[in-house]
Amino acid sequence: MNQPPGATSLHPIGIYDSGIGGLTVARALSKVLPNEDFIYFGDTAHLPYGDKSTAAIQAYSVKISEVLLRQPVKAILIACNSASAAAFELVKEYAGSKAIVLNVIDPVVDFIKTNYAGKKIGLIGTRQTVQSNVYLKKLNALDLEIQLSSLATPLLAPMIEEGFFNNNISHNVIHEYLDSPVLNGIEALILGCTHYPLISKEIEEYYKGRVAVIDSSDLAGKAMAAELSKLGILNEKGMGTKRFFVSDYTRSFAESTQIFFGEKAELEHYPLWE
Repeated sequence: MNQPPGATSLHPIGIYDSGIGGLTVARALSKVLPNEDFIYFGDTAHLPYGDKSTAAIQAYSVKISEVLLRQPVKAILIACNSASAAAFELVKEYAGSKAIVLNVIDPVVDFIKTNYAGKKIGLIGTRQTVQSNVYLKKLNALDLEIQLSSLATPLLAPMIEEGFFNNNISHNVIHEYLDSPVLNGIEALILGCTHYPLISKEIEEYYKGRVAVIDSSDLAGKAMAAELSKLGILNEKGMGTKRFFVSDYTRSFAESTQIFFGEKAELEHYPLWE
């Protein structure tokens, strides 16, 4: 990938998701790249993306990319599996001449390619992500005899958005899903939604070390660092500032930013359509 014209090390990184799930990616990114400034767009007016149509997700994604490019940003990270599956190619076509565009799916596929050839892998995600078959197509294209067993888990993202995790409710819902015979015999489980790292400990406790849990957040952060380094536009002297845009103010998002980053964040209301 060539450096987009006008992109410099001083420009921030743009990150977007439908809600709080992408904050797991933003937190991972801030740990790997502490000097980078970033702008996070939470499309809270339209969450969750997992039950939206492909056309709707694409419309939201292009509009958010337009907002981020106005800042301007040097990179856009689609911190949502549903949007990565539905809109990555479109966003890359729309914004790729002005900014690096990355998603949260390809880093996971690269990790599996290196570590799980010939193995049976599980995937849990939204209906949009699972029905898109994006992981299946990409893994089959590797021709490494990787068997993928996918399970849509539509209750998990809304449950997490409402703050129900690490409690009896989340415990019961998680166990109900993971008990599915679809996931029998897997050696690793892809958390195919960036909300799911918030329940990764509960998932790990369920498997008691028998299954590796693959978190796309950390892998996406490392992929962004590698891309910026390759293009020579890492910010090595910045202060690591953070801005948060939301399409609709929600209390859970405000509380989550404080929990994730240890400080109260000022949310900037930015409706996608007036």
